[in-house]
Amino acid sequence: MESRNGNEVVVVTGASAGVGRAVAREFASHGAHVGLLARGEEGLEGARRDVEAAGGKALALPTDVSDHEQVEDAAERVEREFGPIDIWVNDAIAVVFAPFWEIPAEDFKRSTEVCYLGTANGTRAALKRMRERDRGTIVQVGSALSYRAIPLQSAYCGSKHAIRGFTDSVRTELMHENSGIHITMVQLPAVNTPQFSISKALLPNHPQPVPPIYQPEVPAKAIYWAAHHRRREIYVGTSSVAVILGNKLFPALADRYLARTGYDSQQTSEPVDENRPNNLYNPVAGDHGAHGIFDEESHSESPQLWATTHRSWLVAGALGLAGAAYAAARKL
Repeated sequence: MESRNGNEVVVVTGASAGVGRAVAREFASHGAHVGLLARGEEGLEGARRDVEAAGGKALALPTDVSDHEQVEDAAERVEREFGPIDIWVNDAIAVVFAPFWEIPAEDFKRSTEVCYLGTANGTRAALKRMRERDRGTIVQVGSALSYRAIPLQSAYCGSKHAIRGFTDSVRTELMHENSGIHITMVQLPAVNTPQFSISKALLPNHPQPVPPIYQPEVPAKAIYWAAHHRRREIYVGTSSVAVILGNKLFPALADRYLARTGYDSQQTSEPVDENRPNNLYNPVAGDHGAHGIFDEESHSESPQLWATTHRSWLVAGALGLAGAAYAAARKL
């Protein structure tokens, strides 16, 4: 898929920081023209510099994805500047760390509007253009938490579950009309992003991802791969596979385990000020980059991801070994 300029045109929401920032860089390293959507202008400017340094071309568009008109305007601007959108990546989130009953109703609504409705708004804007051409790919950035919810993140987990159901529904609608558009979901593990330092936290101690933790470049590679292969869904990290499959087999056991461990495992030993600046309603000043504060604990590679993106090789190798073993057995 290429634009009129000969380069892929990609839109990434949540592009100013975290996974979205790493995704923008990954596509740029392959020469893409990238529309960067996020609210924070300083972060967007940093993302623009990253994209251009990586070999791509960038268009920074301050956008609140919860507002469908802003998303539509941004999509129109991308196509006007770069040409037809080939790939749309929905990644924007806004998290509140707290027990559900301590989250103000307006905060819960706001988180849901960004995480879930932001994804729906991005998908709508992408489909409006892609259906006219009967081509394109939409990548929904999900989480293992879209299968197994955990305490202290009810709005985020609820949104990720909703995104999975929404995506399945849209996929079947596209299949009904024999569409050439592909929609896929990439389920992420815990990732070292700035969200744990800039999200709203009504907790005694600083939020942290539940180990094992991966650097954002790992899911960025998975998202790039998903955008170019017609796989329905991809799990990233052995932990994601274990969580998703384990929950299917032993959901009640997972409930009890998380009730016992889920609070402590999501907090460091350092206290957090509940009045610290957070990005729920407005961006936090500064360019926060892709990485959070957990570099030392984070993995830069995932053997599981390599295996899932090379499974045809593995299957072929396994069949070859089985055939050789069978042939050897017959000679005995």
